Amino acid sequence: MPGSHLPGPIRLTHLTLRRGGREVVRDLSGTFAAGSLTAIAGPNGAGKSTLLHTLRGLLPIASGQVDLGGVEARNIALLPQEGRLDRSFPITCRDVAALGWTGRIGLFRRIGPAHYAAAGRALEAVGLDGLGQRSIGALSAGQFQRVLFARTIVRDAPVILLDEPFSSVDAATEADLMAIVQAWHLQGRTVAIVLHDLDLIRAEFPETLVLGGESHIWGATRDVLTPATVRQARLRAQVPVARTMEAIA
Repeated sequence: MPGSHLPGPIRLTHLTLRRGGREVVRDLSGTFAAGSLTAIAGPNGAGKSTLLHTLRGLLPIASGQVDLGGVEARNIALLPQEGRLDRSFPITCRDVAALGWTGRIGLFRRIGPAHYAAAGRALEAVGLDGLGQRSIGALSAGQFQRVLFARTIVRDAPVILLDEPFSSVDAATEADLMAIVQAWHLQGRTVAIVLHDLDLIRAEFPETLVLGGESHIWGATRDVLTPATVRQARLRAQVPVARTMEAIA
């Protein structure tokens, strides 16, 4: 990543967010440090996806402030939840990966041979070498997620936001994609990921933000993911907790 594109810290000040007429995040303050790797956890409805979409500039702020550290929202890469994406559109893996260029060169500039070659290399990097011409409709959930990671590689953004990227993949795919996430972190990109697997968060993420209505906890993972924090999140959720939460309570 070019040094001129290295991100600054992303600062949130008394941030309140609404979605669907409901307040989902209230009075959130804190900082995603430049080049940090942060897991975002919390019960369903706590505003995790809403926060990512707001940072990307796709949703308005109800109150408070967001300072993106000199990075424009359009230069932030967002990988939404797999279930929100239409896989029925007749498009190939290579074409999806090449779409990562649109954020860099603009919607109206032609994607040429060099761009497609880079898309091919990104597919190879995610373990899909030779599948460039395959329709995305013919892919497994894990293969499709790899394609989306290839598109993000091509995007080459200084800030990367991922919304539950491992929810429908097997353990081998999760490990491969997590290695890519760690590579982005080592390159100095700021990465934030919505996750539910607390064991994975403990193993791989230095920082954690737990969202929960009016009560948010943000800091070093070892200090944030305590048994008390998990119990509080369980009470706020008022739904059966995930296997990983049960394991540490």
